[in-house]
Amino acid sequence: MRDDPAAPPPRPPRVTGPAHLLAATRYSLAGLRRLWRETAFRHELGAALVAGPAYLWLGAGAVEIGLFVGLLCLLVAVEALNTAIEEIVDRLSPEVSEMARNAKDLGSLAVMAVLVAQGGLAVWVIWGAVAG
Repeated sequence: MRDDPAAPPPRPPRVTGPAHLLAATRYSLAGLRRLWRETAFRHELGAALVAGPAYLWLGAGAVEIGLFVGLLCLLVAVEALNTAIEEIVDRLSPEVSEMARNAKDLGSLAVMAVLVAQGGLAVWVIWGAVAG
């Protein structure tokens, strides 16, 4: 037991070597579990599970499939960062403030930019299937 209950808890020992890779994987999986609680993420993943087979059915080539997978990975990364921004803002600024709203809006814009890119790719694939 600590002498000063107000003191922050001690830092865990630094993990190095192969154990660091396992620790980093655990942290990433914990982040994925947290991200799964976001409705928007589950909707985006559901749409991807429909779009992937649809691209194959439409005859998308390797480049289009590669772009789809790359944009999906980018979307997961941006959605995770957006969620992290929201978590930090809610912790540091529980009251309504313009800066907090701006931070959340900018995170949302980043997600929307990736979704627009995915939409553009979908139009490209559909156009190729219809015109080809």
